[in-house]
Amino acid sequence: MNHQLKLAAADGVALGAWMFLREPVLAEAASKGGYDYVCIDLQHGLCGFEHMDAHLAAVCLGGAAPIVRVPWNESWMIGRALDAGALGVIVPMVNSAAEAARAVAACRYAPAGERSFGPIGAMARHQGYVRSANADVMCIVMIETVQAVEQVEEIVAVPGVDAVYVGPSDLSLTMGLPPASDQQDPAFHAALARIVAACDRHGVIPGIHATAALATARREAGFRMITVGYDHAPVMAALAADLQTARG
Repeated sequence: MNHQLKLAAADGVALGAWMFLREPVLAEAASKGGYDYVCIDLQHGLCGFEHMDAHLAAVCLGGAAPIVRVPWNESWMIGRALDAGALGVIVPMVNSAAEAARAVAACRYAPAGERSFGPIGAMARHQGYVRSANADVMCIVMIETVQAVEQVEEIVAVPGVDAVYVGPSDLSLTMGLPPASDQQDPAFHAALARIVAACDRHGVIPGIHATAALATARREAGFRMITVGYDHAPVMAALAADLQTARG
């Protein structure tokens, strides 16, 4: 399978788009527009499992890797996303090596893991899926608490963890800071440096939620999976601009 996220991260930096809304055409546009991955957010987005299949089908019309952020570290949630055709799952609030191992097990078929077999959507969307699923599916665990940062060396050492993904807002909150992607506090940046260093030592891809304006800084900090586009953001910006224009 052509896994554009892995290919781009190996060559430099994978840039991604994030889908909060229920409109599959936006996921299709992002995939066809050149993003390396498109993530369907089932945790904080308006999409549910009932919308996921249409979104994944839309992503597969373009060249991006289809990724799903599941609501929680539950094997049935991870399995549902992978069976529908996601080539990776982002698992929130992973705070220990044991929790990371649980996420990995849900992503891999036996004997490497505990994933139940039934990839109906995945087999339809990805040629040769069954032969290479264990190698191609990405297990991406989120680092978004002080506890996780303190355990990051153990987390990235878990076999089968392909990437970590920093949630800067939640990490900021657990550090006693206001939620922000562009956090300036030195302790926050020290935490990011610790995460990247741990990933580099273990061959794990470091990823982060960001913005287009922050992309260069995050790339220079060592991140190789950076989300820079969000489906709702252009709409919100256009609405605000139109209102400002109308008010003079």
